[in-house]
Amino acid sequence: MGPTPMLYFAEAELEVDGGIQITGSHNPGNYNGFKMVMMGGAFYGQDIQTLGRMAAEGDWEEGSGTATDADVVDMYVDRLLQDFDGAAFRIGWDAGNGAGGEVLERMVKLLPGEHHLLYTDVDGTFPNHHPDPTVEANLADLKALVAEKKLDFGVAFDGDADRIGAVDGEGRVIWGDQLLSILAEPVLRELPGSTIIADVKASQALFDRIAELGGNPVMWKTGHSLIKSKMKETGAPLAGEMSGHIFFAHQYYGFDDAIYAAIRLIRAVTQLGGSLTELRSAMPRMINTPEMRFQVDESRKFPVVEEVLERLETQGARVNRTDGARVNTEDGWWLLRASNTQDVLVARAEATSAEGLDRLVAQIDEQLAHSGLQRGPQVAH
Repeated sequence: MGPTPMLYFAEAELEVDGGIQITGSHNPGNYNGFKMVMMGGAFYGQDIQTLGRMAAEGDWEEGSGTATDADVVDMYVDRLLQDFDGAAFRIGWDAGNGAGGEVLERMVKLLPGEHHLLYTDVDGTFPNHHPDPTVEANLADLKALVAEKKLDFGVAFDGDADRIGAVDGEGRVIWGDQLLSILAEPVLRELPGSTIIADVKASQALFDRIAELGGNPVMWKTGHSLIKSKMKETGAPLAGEMSGHIFFAHQYYGFDDAIYAAIRLIRAVTQLGGSLTELRSAMPRMINTPEMRFQVDESRKFPVVEEVLERLETQGARVNRTDGARVNTEDGWWLLRASNTQDVLVARAEATSAEGLDRLVAQIDEQLAHSGLQRGPQVAH
């Protein structure tokens, strides 16, 4: 048992062709499934359909095989710290009772500084809070720990430790796109002009910042498999999603690993002046909604987005179709897309003023109404 990135690591380092792990990640208990990786690449979509057909037809090889065991945890912890050149900080860590607990306990013993851990015992009923660091309410205990101990910052992980969340020394949340803008700077210093990828939910401030640092910002579809494939195609050293998936190909393997991202955050903060709080304070002030997720019938989720796109394009709106509808207006932008993994529509908006944000959210509601929907109660991610 361990984080899904540890499976990816094992598949990359051991003499194997593929890896498979049972995980529900941060989803509710009835959403368990398989995470698969093959030849160092994501195994998804059509690959899974083909595998299903082969299994149904009994299309497999006969023969005898062998099994060997490998103790991957120590290897993995050593690899996480391989290039470590960070300063000694005072950090709070929240494993959220997820699968990253044991790795985290072993790793912080080897790090300089002072480390305070929360909820490292694995418990799939998640007795303290749901392990999804993109929901601010789930960071309450970490914020309290940082405040009580006057720590430099705090880091949190989701259920299978492939997504990261963070708070600065003042308890302000540093969202996935903001983390990416910090992590990108040392990478672009070393690899000037390189491509940095972020998903369609990321702030315009991030794309602007990457360009300002001399990088090539690329907006791409949400989904860890899709981002990994785009990284290979473009040779990007770094990519990230609003949801806290951060992918390092620079000095690493190109997969999403939240514990490794935390190590890189310590290193980046060290290089950029030593204070995550100051880095957070220097960021442009944008006003945005959290990710709004609401239930919709599975058969309607993609058609609704298509209907919205058609209406907007007839009206001459500025629309990006990369993944759903991302609409630019004078106030800012809004997004409506279908979730890859649940019967859910996802919306988000970002503006430079509160009034502008209200206008953007009203546009989302108006488009949903035209398709016979309204933003219902929020659903868990």
